[in-house]
Amino acid sequence: MVTLAISSAWLLRASDGALIYEAYHWVTRPLQPGLSREQQFENSYILELQERIVELENQNRALQAVDAYEKSITTEGTRATVIGRGADHWWQHVILNRGSRSGVDVGYVVTGPGGLVGRVVAVSPSTSRVLLVSDATSRIGAKVSRSRTMGVVRGQSNNRVIMEFFEKLPDAKAGDVIVTSSFSRLFPRDVPIGRIESIDLTKSPAPEAVIQLSSPLPVLEWAIIHPFEPLEMVDIPTLPGAESENGARLDGSGGAMP
Repeated sequence: MVTLAISSAWLLRASDGALIYEAYHWVTRPLQPGLSREQQFENSYILELQERIVELENQNRALQAVDAYEKSITTEGTRATVIGRGADHWWQHVILNRGSRSGVDVGYVVTGPGGLVGRVVAVSPSTSRVLLVSDATSRIGAKVSRSRTMGVVRGQSNNRVIMEFFEKLPDAKAGDVIVTSSFSRLFPRDVPIGRIESIDLTKSPAPEAVIQLSSPLPVLEWAIIHPFEPLEMVDIPTLPGAESENGARLDGSGGAMP
């Protein structure tokens, strides 16, 4: 009996459990639809084709959205595909399939359907790394489109960013559109960022607003890279102790502190 048990265990291990599966299939065969092996393969193949068609249709819709966006903008740009994005830095950066051979350079601005995506921080001959607006180190000079109230937008590693206002009582409300300001060194002016979701006037040292990003960063697949040369110096109004777009500490006059 012991020998039979050991032999059975060895046989199951050698067959990776195939015998159990075959026995189960034979016992339950009367309860299953009468499909032959060939019919099952054929059905699986048809299902795969249907799923491929669905994916192609979704890709086509995404391309149409990018085409429409590309036609709507007036500035020069290079279309690029997102080819790299790590789960551990999903909100920090993406890799695009355009690099120096396509004329892309560090400092170029990246947009997509909805508005601002980020800026190029590194390039290779065939790829470029984009720092997303959602990255916690990102700083962007911004304004309320309706009232022209100024502030600085900073990322917080999700699809919402924080805008710190320069005024104690900013003229801003939920639903207001936020765009890049003319004081921004790293981005051109008037690029859409998002809409105000909520405002906290009690925040210190300045009021803050939560901004819902208008660009679909969680599902970004395509983007447009725009040539842009960062400005060397812009006198931007800042709060004492605040941070600039590049993360440097600022004094009250807007100059970078050492």
